[in-house]
Amino acid sequence: MVRLSAVQLTSNSDVTDNLNRIAKILVELTNLPQAEQHIVVLPECCLFFGGKDTEQLVLAQKTAEHDENELLKQLAHLASNFNVTLVAGTIPILVGNKTNKENNKFYNRCCVFSPTGELLDFYNKMHLFDTAFKDKTIDLQGKHTTANYCESTYAHAGEKTTVVSTPFAKLGLSVCYDLRFPELYRQLQQQGADIITVPSAFTKVTGKSHWQALLQARAIENQVFIIAAGQEGIHKNGRETWGHSMIISPWGEILACQKYGEGFASVIVDLGEVEQIRAKMPVAKHNRFVVSLKSDKNNNY
Repeated sequence: MVRLSAVQLTSNSDVTDNLNRIAKILVELTNLPQAEQHIVVLPECCLFFGGKDTEQLVLAQKTAEHDENELLKQLAHLASNFNVTLVAGTIPILVGNKTNKENNKFYNRCCVFSPTGELLDFYNKMHLFDTAFKDKTIDLQGKHTTANYCESTYAHAGEKTTVVSTPFAKLGLSVCYDLRFPELYRQLQQQGADIITVPSAFTKVTGKSHWQALLQARAIENQVFIIAAGQEGIHKNGRETWGHSMIISPWGEILACQKYGEGFASVIVDLGEVEQIRAKMPVAKHNRFVVSLKSDKNNNY
């Protein structure tokens, strides 16, 4: 039996404060009935959110100046201190290095740590949120306005999928806007994932319309558990995020949900349910289509 937990935050631009908020929630999770293993997923931009996009780049540049990335060090400490497999949302990681001419962009990277604090693997967000869609937000004077998004201005898209092997499960990694691309999830399932994680910062408007429907579709299509951890609330820069962090079964059932505010959705599950459902309805065997990355002919799938 495994406990699956999705942590919901209203992160700000103070890294230390965000780390303390995460630790406080992890303490609450330790008070729940324990399972043999515990997977905890943090939201996208868990340690820095709500500031200017340029500030994410500055944070990535500053952490790259040191031999040991302080953000990774702190996240590894959380995993080992609370004895959990930690899917640590995302943090900005500089492309290249501090002297490289490419250091004007960062990867929006999701890192996975073992219960001993070992970095098991990572995934760089592949699909960047560049949209002409106008979203409601709140300016510094408290007035409602609209804004669109161009994540690729400072972020660099990842180029490969990642499935992390653990002693008890295979974790497929995705991030936020990836949710709209079912081919990625099919690829993760074909690579053996029985759990797929979705750290996110969905906007309030798009989240209200599409978040739950897309999550349930990805779970049902691929017959996997989904752990979706979101940002929620009004952030320092006025952006409003949807929250509704949830755990979804391979049958598409919502097993736990934290709708509003900081907190968590958590449930103990039997991972054997994945194979049971796949045996009764072998969708993967019946599928007559092959999925591949159109931009990479030499991928490791």
